[in-house]
Amino acid sequence: MPRAKTPDFDLTTSLQQAVREKNIDMERLISALEDAMASAAKKEHRIKEPVRAEFDPATQGFKAYIVKQVVEEVEDPLAEWTVEEAREEKPDAEVGDEIHMPISTDGLGRIAAQSAKQVLYQRIREAERERIYNEYIGRLGEIVNGTVKRFERGDIIVDLGRTEAIAPKSEQSRHERYSQGERIRAVIVDVHTQPKGPQIVLSRTDPRLLVKLFEMEVPEIYDGTVVIRNAVRAPGERAKVAVSSRERDVDPVGACVGMKGSRVQSIIRELRGEKIDIIEFSDDLVTFAQSALAPAKITRVSVTHHGEVPHLDVIVEDEQLSLAIGKRGQNVRLASELIGARIDIKSESDVKDEVADALAKMLQDAMAESPLAEPTAYSHDEEVDWDAAPGIGARGAEGLQQAGFTTYGQLADADITDLTAIEGIGPKTAQALVDWVSDRLSADVEPELEVVEEAEEEHESSDEEDSDADLGDDFMAALSRALAESEEQRAAEEAAAREFLESEGDDSDSEE
Repeated sequence: MPRAKTPDFDLTTSLQQAVREKNIDMERLISALEDAMASAAKKEHRIKEPVRAEFDPATQGFKAYIVKQVVEEVEDPLAEWTVEEAREEKPDAEVGDEIHMPISTDGLGRIAAQSAKQVLYQRIREAERERIYNEYIGRLGEIVNGTVKRFERGDIIVDLGRTEAIAPKSEQSRHERYSQGERIRAVIVDVHTQPKGPQIVLSRTDPRLLVKLFEMEVPEIYDGTVVIRNAVRAPGERAKVAVSSRERDVDPVGACVGMKGSRVQSIIRELRGEKIDIIEFSDDLVTFAQSALAPAKITRVSVTHHGEVPHLDVIVEDEQLSLAIGKRGQNVRLASELIGARIDIKSESDVKDEVADALAKMLQDAMAESPLAEPTAYSHDEEVDWDAAPGIGARGAEGLQQAGFTTYGQLADADITDLTAIEGIGPKTAQALVDWVSDRLSADVEPELEVVEEAEEEHESSDEEDSDADLGDDFMAALSRALAESEEQRAAEEAAAREFLESEGDDSDSEE
């Protein structure tokens, strides 16, 4: 069996050095070399069949051979043989055996060597990327320190020592600027296996960066005494962090702030001046919302929806409205993300206007339901509006007026025969005209007659003044209900405000 000549240098030593430099397993590197040698031999000998190469540590060389699989029925003539064909090369061949036919690896040409070099580099790159992936995939959310190496279309390429990482433009704060060679601290947000570019993705905007910085600066967070419940950011501008303590004697907010603000100031400097609101977490959604909207002072909070995303109505003083909303709605947006609820902020004057509008509408509805609200549009002495009269044209109206029918009372007292005697007025038109006038006059008469009849049944000796009082009963009752509801709403709001002030007082006492 032909073998490659023993090289003048120790290949094993060279491989060990490459393993140390590339941090790749020896077996992985040898496998890459074998594949490269097999590719070179196949191209040198122009072989289409599968070729395999093996490294021989004893001779420090490689041997290559064509591989044929013994099968019952051949599907791939280049890679498979029948038993009869295999036994010509190996007499005892059976189905499932592999037949190895050695080929020479001596004097491989330049093209074959170049092919082997490309295969080797490709396998080494694949091994390195796999190593980096396995090393960093378990470190998502961790902070790493690196050096700005270069810039590519707005992205920052960061040198981490043994590998490179990328901070995409979307993961950079627009308030931060870096120069080449400057130190940068960022959090790992992704590790991928794509064939091109750095595999490690860093971020300077992710809330996990803020959490990790607090863990590094606050020992109580690192040992678990203080817990960060949630953190939200508007990178470079403002952040809100909700914290709670597992021990009653430890103030979570004070622990994060530090002596004279030393701990939080260190984090603010790292984030290039980003303002940080540290808020004590509360299981009570209303209390949590009041704290989350700091620095604005909240008058009262009401929960209007308890579904998957709660809905809160927050009332503030007029002068506190802009502070509660924040610049471009930033404060209320961060508070909403922090507590996981939708927040609507209104000023006291807006609420008063809404209450006044609602009260006015209730009074209008109550007056509309009252009999006194029914219009009195016609009287007996009022002149007839002939344009509104049914079936009466200009000629008929002129004839009626000439006959002396000018008021509603005269029409109501008229006989059908008298009306039909007028030119242009038939029996049906005359009847429709009388009915129309009667309906218009009854709108003024019937409510008063009904009230008088009820008064006569209940009080035999009642007078007209009593019946007028009965007419206003429904209206006054509706007005009383509206005023009572307004008073109850105002009382509820005052009670909620007192409860909030008392709870604030209790909290301040407990802190003291």
